[in-house]
Amino acid sequence: MRFDNQWTQAILRRVRDLTPGIREFTLAPEGGASPYPTGAHVVLRVIVDGKQDLRRYSLVGEQPMDGCYRIAVKREDPGRGGSRYMWSLPEGARIELAPPDSFFQLSRDASEYLLIAGGIGITPIRGMATALLRRGAKFRMLYGGRTREEMAYLGELEVELGDRLAVFPDDQGVRMDLAAEFARLAPDAEVYVCGPLGLLEAVKRAWAATGRPRAKLVFETFGSSGRFASEPFTVRVPRLGVEVQVPANTSMLDALEAAGVGVLYDCRRGECGLCAMDVLAVEGTMDHRDVFFSDHEHEENRKVCACVSRVAGGSITVDPAFRGDAGLQPGKSALWPSAIPAAE
Repeated sequence: MRFDNQWTQAILRRVRDLTPGIREFTLAPEGGASPYPTGAHVVLRVIVDGKQDLRRYSLVGEQPMDGCYRIAVKREDPGRGGSRYMWSLPEGARIELAPPDSFFQLSRDASEYLLIAGGIGITPIRGMATALLRRGAKFRMLYGGRTREEMAYLGELEVELGDRLAVFPDDQGVRMDLAAEFARLAPDAEVYVCGPLGLLEAVKRAWAATGRPRAKLVFETFGSSGRFASEPFTVRVPRLGVEVQVPANTSMLDALEAAGVGVLYDCRRGECGLCAMDVLAVEGTMDHRDVFFSDHEHEENRKVCACVSRVAGGSITVDPAFRGDAGLQPGKSALWPSAIPAAE
């Protein structure tokens, strides 16, 4: 997760609006773009509230085009500021990026694949579809969104994939029948999914009900949407005598770090569980936004992933796992100083 001496200057060569709320950015790095595996992302330096921050965005397409990377960013108002910064950039602007990396790679040995995308989760899935089509692999793709007009790359995919693509616009009352989709798959089939938390949880439950191996379901989150709108809340750490106010546009993890409380973390997307803390008390309603803990563990409210989860209408009292808090200064991580916030 460190990028010492690996940052590259890039020029924003082209901006293209894919939908009213999703914009594609074509980035030309110095020396040209490097090949990358499916599901890869790049990390960009952005400016939020006058300060440098990092955001991770999935790369669109199977490989670079004309020496450039492509990303697609959904504007979030309100949000943590990364998307608004990206949308403010004119063509010709310069931005720093780190080399591509992937935690969401497509395998080569399954007899059949099912790709599932929801909303802006189409960005890593788009390249997977192209790769499978080029290989001649057996696959289908399910793509859901609020409306057809808000579904990026839909027209291109319909032409490219034909009857391999099934579209599920919410406003038309069309829903994915996950149980039926999974039932028709070959025994060694693999499923790849990227989308909002609700979709991921539905897929995980339906997959578990099939009794198929968990390793055959591969997923990636693109944000931290929850059951409730983000609002301010209070987090208390009795062991340290700390009480911190968490603004609506700030994560619990970031608020604790700014107060000098050391927190172990890695993914910042609610996937790895490294930032999980013991919950001592809750006033209000827990809004678990991670995909690390099970539904049952969420109901127990004994653990919370500080990077994404929140409290609606109250406060939470926690005990962080890290015990080196006293030696930390505000803004310093207990693990990787360059750990990356999730994309908006």
